[in-house]
Amino acid sequence: MAADHQAQVCVVGGGPAGLTLALELARRGVPVTVVEQSARFDRSFRGESISPDSVWLLERMGILDKVRDATLETRRMEIAEDGRPVLSADFSRYGRPCPYPMELPQPPLLTALAEAGAELPGFRLLRRTTATGLLQDGAGRVTGVRCKGPEGETEVPAVLTVGADGRFSKVREMSGLPYEKLPLERDFVWFRVPRPAVWDGHTYRVRIAGDRHGLFIPTVPDLVRVGFNIPKGGLREIRKEGIGALHARMDELAPEISEGVRASVTQWSDTSMLDIFTTVVPRWSRPGLVLMGDAAHTLTPVLGQGVNHAITDAVVLARLTTAALARGGSGGALDLATKRFQEEREAPVALARSLQLRQERAFALSGRIPCALRRFGYRAVGSSAVAKERILARVYYPLQDAQAHRPLDIARVPAPAPSAP
Repeated sequence: MAADHQAQVCVVGGGPAGLTLALELARRGVPVTVVEQSARFDRSFRGESISPDSVWLLERMGILDKVRDATLETRRMEIAEDGRPVLSADFSRYGRPCPYPMELPQPPLLTALAEAGAELPGFRLLRRTTATGLLQDGAGRVTGVRCKGPEGETEVPAVLTVGADGRFSKVREMSGLPYEKLPLERDFVWFRVPRPAVWDGHTYRVRIAGDRHGLFIPTVPDLVRVGFNIPKGGLREIRKEGIGALHARMDELAPEISEGVRASVTQWSDTSMLDIFTTVVPRWSRPGLVLMGDAAHTLTPVLGQGVNHAITDAVVLARLTTAALARGGSGGALDLATKRFQEEREAPVALARSLQLRQERAFALSGRIPCALRRFGYRAVGSSAVAKERILARVYYPLQDAQAHRPLDIARVPAPAPSAP
């Protein structure tokens, strides 16, 4: 079996985590190969909500300007229960460099990251290539991956292998690292419809009725991305009721879009279902290998934190890996770097998971008294500007707020080559 691809780092997974890491490494002069099973970046309904901190990171990386036409700013958030507003937020009031969450479909983001990487000599992206096994030395240290691609089987030797292959990570399984998958009480059905004229294009809406809720997220060009909860594993049952069950749910939660839903969603194949769970991985690394992004810490869709933490993981891991390689790239130095990576990132991820699970529990409440307490809680937060900003700052702005005390090390965007005289 040929070892055709030489790299110091092999990244398995060409999503936001993997491509951001690869770009950051290549800009630092580290040879890196990305193994990606898809032929093209066609990822609907996945990771489209970008936190303000991710917007800030992408801007500093020089990527945001490349995708600006595909983005839509979320300037306000509104939560309503039983048709009445209970909490609202105007992000323009929070004076950060990048105050707004954004909607950014993954295809243009991943394309921009890959194109920026392709301009660098140390960056290689292997499409239509699947990691089938881990290479190991006699001591059990991971030394790369075994792959199957368009030209058959090959190997990618590397001093560090990174599992960035998402919530159903094969690298996590192959690594033998223990983990716990925690299913939550709901799954989510997603679809898109035209935005109704009575809604502006910059407000993220949450609608609640008892233990039923929906997310209504404006996206480009003039659509609304809609998600609503169903009981865990309950897709088959609701589909038995026919597409009218979906229409009735929208009539209840958001009658403004009822006409558009009936015109656009005529059968269940017009929807996509997301299995909602979180994954806890006690150890993110073993000698020669590290997990990142959803492979290390699967989060739920609430508050758009998955892509945010994936991109932040990439920036932190690139800094630590580059420093270890600069010290000679010994196995011990890299192992210390991957442990340090988990130490730096574990607390922010745990905080995001805790906030998400609290919100999940609030959404799942039913009954007159629990729902009344939920409304009271939302209104109490909504009536206090200080409390509202404190909560939103923990979710959306921790990197921007920490920048003055602990600047993140973002690789400098290479200057364009001088033009010929």
